[in-house]
Amino acid sequence: MLMDDMGWGDLGVFGHPAKETPNLDKMAAEGLLLPDFYSANPLCSPSRAALLTGRLPIRNGFYSDNAHARNAYTPQTIVGGIPDEEILFPELLQKTGYTNKIIGKWHLGQQAQYHPLLHGFDEWFGAPNCHFGPFDDKSQPNIPVYRNAEMIGRYYEEFEITKNGESNLTQMYTQEATDFIYRLSSDKQPFLLYWAVDATHDPLYASKKFLGTSQRGLYGDAMRELDWGVGEILKALETAQVLDNTLVIFSSDNGAATYAKTGGGSNGPFLCGKETTLEGGMREPTIAYWPGKIKPGVSHQLGSLMDIFTTTLDLAGVELPKDRIIDGVNLAPVLFGNESIIDRPIFYYRGDELMAVRVQDYKAHLWTWSNSLEEYHRGTDFCPGQDVANLTNHDQQNHTAQPILIHLGRDPGEKFHISPSSAEYKQMMPRILEVVNKHHSEMKKGKPQLNYCDSSVMNWAPPGCEKMNKCLPIPKSKEYKCTWTH
Repeated sequence: MLMDDMGWGDLGVFGHPAKETPNLDKMAAEGLLLPDFYSANPLCSPSRAALLTGRLPIRNGFYSDNAHARNAYTPQTIVGGIPDEEILFPELLQKTGYTNKIIGKWHLGQQAQYHPLLHGFDEWFGAPNCHFGPFDDKSQPNIPVYRNAEMIGRYYEEFEITKNGESNLTQMYTQEATDFIYRLSSDKQPFLLYWAVDATHDPLYASKKFLGTSQRGLYGDAMRELDWGVGEILKALETAQVLDNTLVIFSSDNGAATYAKTGGGSNGPFLCGKETTLEGGMREPTIAYWPGKIKPGVSHQLGSLMDIFTTTLDLAGVELPKDRIIDGVNLAPVLFGNESIIDRPIFYYRGDELMAVRVQDYKAHLWTWSNSLEEYHRGTDFCPGQDVANLTNHDQQNHTAQPILIHLGRDPGEKFHISPSSAEYKQMMPRILEVVNKHHSEMKKGKPQLNYCDSSVMNWAPPGCEKMNKCLPIPKSKEYKCTWTH
């Protein structure tokens, strides 16, 4: 279950005072809470590519080097997508007999060669891009919604999202999930369900049943409905009598969009949010749940969405690919209580640059930058109400000669930097730099997939559009270098 822009501090179990996530809080109480769990990037597309490949975006190509340290993703104009040479864990599960379904946002390329049914999924109900819009279908097409190989409509047309944020999409995504579980379970067929819902991504939406029911406005309404969806899915697993044979993982693709202020989520005690490599941008609300197999508790194991690749394949008895570096770690020993902590680093990338690294409780910032001064003056602030010297800066600062060191156990908000003259700094920094140097020496970057844009590749005429009379004229191709402002 991968949420979209949901923050670490949004769940009641992580301390949100509204306490409007009863199903997730119950899931956490009965499962394993992982408060030190990270995405591989502070933005949606690279984070999702890393989850499915088990590899950092700098390796799988989901980055741009058009400008230094810029986040990039897959808008409609993007030319690239998930490369054929990348191996997604659904592909490997598929070969062993699993039936795999994605529900919701794909976001790894919308052209035909990037379709999820060509990359390990048997079924799909959802869209290739974010639900931005409405568009005029002239200068820009509305995003298509797919049923398996073909579109069955478009957002804001057949799949309505009103100006006040009313939409039945979460209801549909939940029904799709429970129907899939019942159908596959009755056939005694092993399955993978990737529930990639997006109601908490702007523009926010919720169904009429949930609109106006939260203390937190429309964002809270969306949260409450997603929490309900989690409850329905867990109920379906129990009713289908497969709950005791199913690993369920809940997380988010990146931190909450703090630039939305009260219209976005909460990252709890952490600094800044989405788009940044500060803790608020990449630490995710994560729960692992498997009644009878995973004991209730809390683990401070450093985890990553990329670990889902490695852990899932281990549990399914599938060998890892041997022809590439896999960044994900097998967390099965931690989940099942046989091993307390696996010593591993966390790498914080922004575009083509390693911005920071975490080793145990220490985080070293090699580069810092929130967003440009020009963008900030236009009203976009990734750190509203937060100002920390040398971390929330609006110019890119290179600290590689003397990294900024923070102890995240004592200082989760990254406010108090350890003095370079201290014994603690002198003892820890050589070890961290050794990890950094080893990482750089072994790095083989993938070909950047997010460098080029072209209006002709937008969703003008997706497969199936002719059956609905929904095909739109395709403009002449004119490829150009994408501009990434973040």
